[in-house]
Amino acid sequence: MNGVDRIPAQLAEALHGAGQSHVLRFWDRLDAADRGQLLGQISLIDWHQFANLKRLAAAGAGRSATSPDDLSHASTPATMRLRDAANPVSPSLAIAAGEQALRTGRIGAILVAGGQGTRLGCAGPKGLYPVGPVSKANLFQYLFGKLRAVRRRFGRDVPLAIMTSSATDAETRQFLHEHACCGLSPDCVHVFRQHDLPAIDAETGALLLDSPGRIAMAPDGHGGMLVGLAESGGLDWFARHGVEEIVSFQVDNPLAMPLDREFLGYHLLAAADISTQVVRKQEPGERVGVVVAENGRHRVVEYSDLPAALAAERLPDGRLRFDAGSIAIHAFSRRFLERAAGRSDSLPLHLAFKVVPFVDEEGRRITPRSPNAIKFERFIFDLMPLAERVRVVEIDPAEGFAPLKNPPGAPADAPEHVRAAIVGHAVRLLAKAGVSVAEGIDLELDSGTIIDESDIEAAIPSGTRIDRPQLISAHASTATSGGPS
Repeated sequence: MNGVDRIPAQLAEALHGAGQSHVLRFWDRLDAADRGQLLGQISLIDWHQFANLKRLAAAGAGRSATSPDDLSHASTPATMRLRDAANPVSPSLAIAAGEQALRTGRIGAILVAGGQGTRLGCAGPKGLYPVGPVSKANLFQYLFGKLRAVRRRFGRDVPLAIMTSSATDAETRQFLHEHACCGLSPDCVHVFRQHDLPAIDAETGALLLDSPGRIAMAPDGHGGMLVGLAESGGLDWFARHGVEEIVSFQVDNPLAMPLDREFLGYHLLAAADISTQVVRKQEPGERVGVVVAENGRHRVVEYSDLPAALAAERLPDGRLRFDAGSIAIHAFSRRFLERAAGRSDSLPLHLAFKVVPFVDEEGRRITPRSPNAIKFERFIFDLMPLAERVRVVEIDPAEGFAPLKNPPGAPADAPEHVRAAIVGHAVRLLAKAGVSVAEGIDLELDSGTIIDESDIEAAIPSGTRIDRPQLISAHASTATSGGPS
C-alpha cells in the first residue's frame, strides 16, 4: 500500500492546493511517530495565512513588513525617569498608586519564556539556565522569586501567565510541576503556548523540511502572546482574578523590574493603554530598538530598521536624537489587550532572512552558509500605534537591564556579565541599607524576600561589613549554596 494513501484526504488536498505536496516525499520511510508528527504540523498550518506569508516574502526578503520609510518628523517621546524628583508626576505619588494596585490585586504579569538555551550552549528552555552568582538559581527561580517578594510585601498574589513555545512547553510544565511552581500559588499560574509559523525557501516560497518527518517551523515572536493568551482563555483568566493591568517581561533578564511600584504608578496615573520601560542609548550601534513619537502616536523602530545616519544623529546637547532604547518590559490595560485581540490587524508580520537547515530531495540535511529562508514573527510593541495613551518610563540599566543573550566568553550579554550585574545590584542596594561589602565578593539578594533596602534593614544591622560570598535573605543573612525553591 502506498503510504500517502493513509494521509487524510483533506490534508493532502490542502497541500496540493498550496503547491506544497513535496513535504510528503519521504512519507513511505517514516515510522508511525514521525508520520503523526508531520500530519500534526500540516493540520495546524493556516493555508490562507500561508498564502499571505508567501506574498510578504516575495515583496521584500529580509525587510520588515512595517519598516519605516520616513522618520523626518519623528522624535523621542517625553519620558518619566524612575526615581527622578523632577518628573511632572512625583515619584512618591507614583509609588503610592503602584502599591495600592499591588495591595488590591489589580496587577497581573506575563513572562515571555518561549526561547531555548541553544545560543548559550545548553539544551532546553532558556529559563532553566543558572544565573545566581551564589545560589545558582536559574532564570525561572530568580524571576519567580520577584513575584513571591511582592506577595510577601503586599499580601496578594500576582497572577502569572507564562508563554512557552513548542520547543519549551513540555519541559517548562515539567519544571513547574517538579518545583511546585517555585513557591507561587498554582491557581495563580497559567501556562499557554505561542504559535509556530513555517519558514519558507526565500527563492521558491516552498516549505522547508527540517527532517524527513518535520516541517521547519519557528515561534511567532513575542507578539504571539496576544493571540496565544486570548486563545488559551488567559485574558478571561486574568479578569476572573480581578486583574486590570498586565505587565510583560522576558525570561532572559533577571534584573527585570516589571512590578516596580513607581513604574506601575506612572502607568496607572496616566490611565495609559500601554506603558513601556526604556534605557537611554549612548551609542548608535547599541542593538536595541527605539521608541519614537510621530503625529501623536508612538511606535518602536527596530535597530535593524533605523537607517545608520538617523541612528547616529545627535541633538545639540549631545544626546542621540533617538535614544529611548526599548527593553521589552511593558504594562498594558487588560481592556486594551482585549480590544486588540479582537482585531485581525493588530500585529503585522515582520520578516527575517535567516539560515535554516533543511533536508534536500535525497534526504540529506543541508546547512547553508548564507541565509536561505524567510522566518516570520510578530512584536508585541506593534500595539503602540493603536494606543490612545502611552507612557514611557526611563530606567537605570544597571538596576533593571541585564539581558542574557550570548554564550560564555562573548564580549557582551554573556552569563559572566549577567552575574556581575546581579552582584553589582546587590552591592548598591546593601550600601543604601548601610551595609558595606569587601572588594571582589560574590553576593546575591534573595529575590523572593528582598525588594528594596527596607527589607535588608530589617535583617542586617547598618554598619555591617560582608567579607564572604552570601545569599542575602530578609529572613537570615547566611551563606548558602542552594537555589530558591
